[in-house]
This record gives sequence, C-alpha cells and structure tokens, in this order.
Amino acid sequence: MVAARMDLQGRGAFVTGGSGDLGSAICLALADAGCDVAVGYLDHQQGALDTRDAVQARGRKACIVQLDQSAAAAIDVAVARAAANLGRLDVLVNNAGWNIGIPFPELDALTTEIWDRIFDTNVRGPFQLARAAATHMRRQGAGRIVNIASVAGLKPTGSSIAYASSKAALVHLTRCLAVALAPDITVNCVAPGLIEGTRMARRLPPAVSETARQSVVLGRTADKGDVAGQVVTFCRADSVTGQVLVIDGGMHFH
Repeated sequence: MVAARMDLQGRGAFVTGGSGDLGSAICLALADAGCDVAVGYLDHQQGALDTRDAVQARGRKACIVQLDQSAAAAIDVAVARAAANLGRLDVLVNNAGWNIGIPFPELDALTTEIWDRIFDTNVRGPFQLARAAATHMRRQGAGRIVNIASVAGLKPTGSSIAYASSKAALVHLTRCLAVALAPDITVNCVAPGLIEGTRMARRLPPAVSETARQSVVLGRTADKGDVAGQVVTFCRADSVTGQVLVIDGGMHFH
C-alpha cells in the first residue's frame, strides 16, 4: 500500500510562519494549487492577515492561527484550530523558524538560553506539529508534510552554530518521520540557501550573506518562488518521501 497521488483541490493546508516572505509565497502557491490555507504566525499579525486576504482573493478558504511553537503546550491547540477552521487537514508545512546572528567563533555569545530557544522552535516544534497533524491526516488515509530546513543544515554555515545544528536535526527528523508515518503520509524537506530580503536573511551576519552571494554558480541566490513551487511538488508526489532538495543557486565553497 502506498499513499495515493494527492489532488490538492479542496485540501486543507497549515503553513507555519505564513506571515513572512517565504511563508506567504508558500501559502499562495498552495492556494493556486487548490488548497484552503491556515496561515500561521507568531507576532506579525498584519502579514498573516495580508496573506489570508491574498489566499481568499484566489477563491480559497483561509484563516490565521497564532502560534508560538517554542511553547510545547500551544501546538496541539493550534493544529486543532487550523483543522477546525478549514474543515480538514491534509498538508503541513513546517516553515516557521528562529535564528540570531552569532559568528561561529564567538562560542561564549551562544548562550544555553539562545541554544534552547532555537532548538525548541526549529526542531521540537516541527516534531510536535507533525505528530499533531498526523492524527488528522491518518483519519483521512493520506497526508503530506514538508519541512523547510536550510543549506546550513548540510554545510557548516548560517547565522550561528545552533541554527546550523538545528537545521541538520530537522533534515534527519524529516527522514525519521518519513519512516514513522509511512505509507499514508509522506515527509520531505526543502533546504533553501540565502533568500534575499527576508527577515531571516536580515539576521545573518553580513559576512555570511556575502559569502553566500559569492559562492553561487548561477550568480543569484535562492528564489522564494522556487522554494514554494517545490513544496507544492512534494505535496503532489505519491512516491517521494524522506527526501531533501537544496535550492540555493548552486552554492559551492572555496
């Protein structure tokens, strides 16, 4: 038995961090594919409302769901709210994350409090969200989970050692969940490089951003539309799970 190819028309999707630049692009790509969308946000409510309105303008149902995914007790409630507002839950996109710019050599600046906040948000949160969403998906016999990691999870780069380590953990969590949730639910991962102009990118140390710009063979960094399009592709696929696709402009290191 394998999960059936998913027709996204009329499906319910919950996108965490949907108020941001990349999250909004993912929400709109899913809406264009036929999904109703729950737009997750932490504190950028206006961005969530703007994304909700843009989804509705495409003729799809939409709502906003506030969630601090570093708070363990908040996650089941948020997933239940998303499913209730949409009437079903078929797709989860773990897009929300947190970072802070701390150059790798500055070990003393990377406090245990910062480390814990990054891991609570970037690893434990997606795990709990996947677990909660899977309950709804299994009732319907199928589901799709897509995690948004980073090239920092595959190479020693990024905003901090904690961030890079958390994204490496998210990559492996993707593979582990793919085993745990098979055959009905597929779990895949997109690992973007630098996406210029986003709030996450603005938290990067300038040297890291410049290195990324200089290290891509295409001469341009990751495009949020390409990332959003790959999320939709993963959601439609019936025989792809446990995979990680890098979208970074062709990064190489000297």
